[in-house]
Formats: sequence, C-alpha cells, structure tokens
Amino acid sequence: MAPPVRLPGRHLVLALGVAVGRAVSEEWRAAERSRWLPGRARAEGFSVQARDARPPDVDAGRRILAGAFILRGASLSVGVGGDPWDRPSPSRAFAEALHRFDWLPGLVAAGPEGAAEALRLMLEWRRIFGRWNSFAWAPEVMARRVFNLACAGPALAARASEAETAGIARDLARQARSLLGATGRAGAAERAACAAVAGAALRGPAGRRILDRGLIKLSRELPAALAADGGHHTRRADLGLELLFDLQTLDEAMVQRGLAAPDAVQRAIARLAAAVRFNTLADGGLATFHGGTPQRPSYVAAARAQDETGDRPTPASLDGYQRMDSRLLQVVADVAGPPIGPWSERGAAECLSIQVLAGGRRLIEASSGRGLQTASTLQVGERPYGRILSGSAAAVLGPRLVEAEAMIDTQRHEAPGAVWLELAHRGWIARYGVMHQRRLYLDLEAGELRGEDRLTPTAKVQGPDGRHFIPYALRFQLHAGVSALVSQDRRSVLLRREGEAGGWTLRNDAVDIALEPRNPGPGLQLVMRGQRRADSGARVRWKLAPAAQAR
Repeated sequence: MAPPVRLPGRHLVLALGVAVGRAVSEEWRAAERSRWLPGRARAEGFSVQARDARPPDVDAGRRILAGAFILRGASLSVGVGGDPWDRPSPSRAFAEALHRFDWLPGLVAAGPEGAAEALRLMLEWRRIFGRWNSFAWAPEVMARRVFNLACAGPALAARASEAETAGIARDLARQARSLLGATGRAGAAERAACAAVAGAALRGPAGRRILDRGLIKLSRELPAALAADGGHHTRRADLGLELLFDLQTLDEAMVQRGLAAPDAVQRAIARLAAAVRFNTLADGGLATFHGGTPQRPSYVAAARAQDETGDRPTPASLDGYQRMDSRLLQVVADVAGPPIGPWSERGAAECLSIQVLAGGRRLIEASSGRGLQTASTLQVGERPYGRILSGSAAAVLGPRLVEAEAMIDTQRHEAPGAVWLELAHRGWIARYGVMHQRRLYLDLEAGELRGEDRLTPTAKVQGPDGRHFIPYALRFQLHAGVSALVSQDRRSVLLRREGEAGGWTLRNDAVDIALEPRNPGPGLQLVMRGQRRADSGARVRWKLAPAAQAR
C-alpha cells in the first residue's frame, strides 16, 4: 500500500481555516448579545443533585480549609480564608486546574465548613471572572468547571441566599450555552456531556433547553470520539475513563428527572465500560500508552462499580492493543498507528511498544515521551520517526503528531501454555528499506516473556543501496522506582523494584547495552544498540524471567 500523499503546507492551510472558524466562534461567545438573547429563559435554581462517581479528594479539601491549594504538582499558600484569584498561579497547569474547579468536589466533601468555603470561593471567582475572557472561559477549562459546578450546585445553594443561588444558576447556564457553541472536534463529546449535565441539574425551561441541545450534540459527537469497540480516538485509556464518568453522571441525573438517556449515550457507556475493563491492569490502574496516566486503583474501581455487565471475560485485543496475561507477567502491546489529526495533540510515535507488569507491579513502561526514542520498542537510524507540529500551524492546531503513519501487521497465536504475537511495523521502509518485526512469546507456565526484534531487508535495499550501515537502538523504559544492574558479561540485567527481594532478569544477545536516564521523566531506560548493513538486517533476542530461574 502506497504511503499517503503529503501536500506541502497542508497544515498551514488547515490552521488558517480553523483559526478563522475559531475567531468567529469566540467573537460570538464573547459578545453580550450571545449571552442574553431576547426571550431566553433564565435559570433560577437547581432541579436535581447530579452525582459524580469519581471519588473526591477529601484531604485536598481539608488542605484548602487550612489555606493551601495543591494542584497539578504545584502549591499555592493563601492562608485560611484567603483568595487564590488575586495572585499569580505557580504554573499554567495549576491555573487551569484552579479555574476548572478541580478543587470543588474535595472541598464540598470535607463537610459543612468545606461547602461554605466552596461557596465563598465560587462567588469570588464569579465577581472577578464572571465575564468572558480567553483563559478562564477556554472550552477545555470551562467544560470541567461547568461539570463540577453542576454537581456541587445544590450543596452551594443550600448555604446561599436566594439571590446568590439565582446568580450561580444563571452563570452556570450561560457557561453551558457558551460551551455548546465552542468549535473543535477533539473534546467535543466531553464538552457536550458537561453541558448536558448542567442542563439536567438546572431547574425549569432554561435547564431543559440546555439539556436538549447538549443531548443532540452529544449523540452526534460520541460516534466521532469513540471507535466501535469503545476505544477513545486519542488511544488514551484515561481519557476514555473520564468520558465514562461524565456519561454515567449524565445518565443518573436524567433518571432523577424521570428521563431516559438517548441510545447513543447508552451504547457509549457500554462500550467505554468494556474499554476500561480491558485497560485495567493487574495493579488496578490503567495502561498508560500515548501519555496516559494510570490513575489510582480506587479511582478506576469507582467507574467499574457502575458497570452492570459484571465480570465478563477480558478480550485479547481492543483499540489497537493486544494483551497477554499469565500468572506472573502481564503484557500489553501497541499494535496500531498513533492517533491522527486533532486526536494526536498528546499522542506518541510508539509503534509496537510494550508495557509489562511483573507480579502485579509495573516493570516496563510503554513510553516516557512522544517520540520513538522514548518508547519501549526499536528505533532505526538517528532521525526521529514522525514529528511534533510547530510554528504558526501548532499555535492554532496544537502540538499534533504528524508524519507518523505506519502500516502494522498483527498475528496472534495461542496454544496450551503459551500465547505469542507476530508483529511487523512498515514505517521504516520508505526511509531505510527495512521492516521492524517483533515477536513476543509468553510462556504461561514458566512466567517468561521471550522477545525477538528483527530488522528485515526489503526489495528497496537490494543492490548498492543496501551496503550502507544503519544504526538501531532497542529500548525498554523502566518504571520509576525500578533499579537495574548490568552483569559483568553484559548479557543480562537484574531489574528490581523497591522493596522486592528477588527481581527479574532480562537476558539478551545485543552488541552493546547501557543504562541511561529516562528523558523525560524519572527513572532509567535500558538501551541495546548496534548497527548493520541495510541489506543484511539485524536481530536482537531477549528474555524476561524471574531472577531465580533465569539462566
């Protein structure tokens, strides 16, 4: 199959079109006339208590009561009863979490004192940021604020005056309407779900109109955001989990109102629940491909507790991933290309990368960055595979991953006591004329993972073109907290996690092996390097086994 034709400057042309559409949308959203159209019903209060199934961080709420905000790894001390809105945030990520109201569920869960403080902070935010601005009202920030405020609204209203309650409800309705007018395909389903939750929570015709608009848009956007098997088009398990939480909240709020969620929402809940089951690993957290986060086991379990399908068998493959499970080892392999277009803003070039859990604990991570040189797979040559969009196009479209398309062949085999994958990545053929083939063999009885990574020449390198030498590097990104010791003969590496008595041995026949810092992120990476003529190919064999039985 021929690679796709890439038109010069196509991203600049696309960025120009998106920028124009976004400018028109933001002008409309920011204009007073879009907020107060003649005859528009005004929200006056809350109808139901929308219940977010996410477990709240009560300790974070108590810290806020003591005067400290800790968000996204940064902290801000404001003192008891202090104001976080009138001072600089320590980081942009902190500021986004602050304006998303990520702190609101934990603060409300901290008891009556927490709910009173949440009301005070919300009213202060409304006084300063209640009018549209490009940061606080950015769709990705506003969506979470709308959702969190919709769920906390009744608790705030119980402590507010009638005028304050009416003001909070009107502001929530205004933000939900603005959210429904935002443009952009990636995140559209999430925005529609948050707006619909707000509509379900608000009382009267205003809430019902927002709910109806939100459901129409949500029913249209869910098929665009999800694959048929429930995989999120970002290929990130954690984003699928978050959307599942939102839809579960919406479904339950509609039941409280005596309404049934549309079929599209019900189907999406079932498919997302199946994807979460597939991506839940032995330690209770999620697989972490394409920059995803594992999440706390209790957090993942809260979503699975709403799953009415019970403990169905986990499928062997879903959303371009393959799972192999044994008593001692659990392996997940990425056997599809990276996300594309607007879904790839956080995607990674990590074709055939693997994640490994040993004894129910994480040992090898899929990747630590967005490039193939930071993934647990093989890289050919020195030039990066794919690139992150930059410049003027990135300013509009975001840091998308581009030019990382790949054809991948997958064959799965099962036999008594063994499961193995035969994989082939064709992304290197155009540049070097070789194909990366990876074989993964899991011995279910012995608890061993045997791997073979091979560079196979193709017709492109026959003749003089095949005489040049190409370097290659096979990497394994070790989980933070895993120590590694290379043996004197440099044919094995002892991997041991903190507090573990035994460990795991990774034996190999690589020409050169080294331990290097992961970049980015904490921890180490194991790197096996070599170089061969393109027309002769190369092969690296390796085996991961418990240290006591490795030999």
